[in-house]
Amino acid sequence: EVQVVESGGGLVQAGGSLRLSCVVSGFASDDVDIGWFRQPPGPVREGVSCISLSDGNTYYTDPVKGRFTISSDNAKNTVYLQMDNLKPEDTAVYYCALCTVRGNFDFRSWGQGTQVTVSS
Repeated sequence: EVQVVESGGGLVQAGGSLRLSCVVSGFASDDVDIGWFRQPPGPVREGVSCISLSDGNTYYTDPVKGRFTISSDNAKNTVYLQMDNLKPEDTAVYYCALCTVRGNFDFRSWGQGTQVTVSS
């Protein structure tokens, strides 16, 4: 059974930074891609970023390129999302997810997510 613990969200002013963490357990191997999707107020979910735990390849959706950085610490079973130069449109609940570095995301949320709110 896959389990995740997401953390690191909060309230920040535009231009600020946050670092999200996702501690993952329950996978049989490291040959998986893990990432983040987000859900602003409303039903639409958007894949944000993904990293391959086996080779470190990454994917970013266009609106966050150059501002967000995804990384992993396999020894700690943790995936991070460093978010810099945050914008009000980044406001959303962020969830950890299975994904591919080609930009496909499994939008079934494992955890409760972590709220990111960016004020203007």
